[in-house]
Amino acid sequence: MILEAYWHGELDKVRAHVDENVYNAFNSAVEQRAKEGLKLDNRLVHIDQAVISAASLEHSVAFVTVRFEADIAAITRNKDGEVVAGSMSDAVQTRDLWTFRRDTASKDPNWLLVETDEEE
Repeated sequence: MILEAYWHGELDKVRAHVDENVYNAFNSAVEQRAKEGLKLDNRLVHIDQAVISAASLEHSVAFVTVRFEADIAAITRNKDGEVVAGSMSDAVQTRDLWTFRRDTASKDPNWLLVETDEEE
């Protein structure tokens, strides 16, 4: 859901699920793409693995870091719809670390995305 919103530049759909820093970073990238007349036409092909790589509890606030290995078909198009980068037939394997936060004392069951990193 978050990737799709980021790729399509529809961040309002996920604003309640990401913290302010993540939202601002994503929004800056979306604005830069728009400024350059570029659009992403990405597809999540397959999640190979999603593994909790770290977890901690600070008072009532829980943090969980998930390592995602996924195949993504990534295409960047210009304002005329022409492909300027990527290929739908050649998926790229990605390795990302996403950290989520939740106040366990809260009645809200949702987790908030607070950080994203590429794993090398």
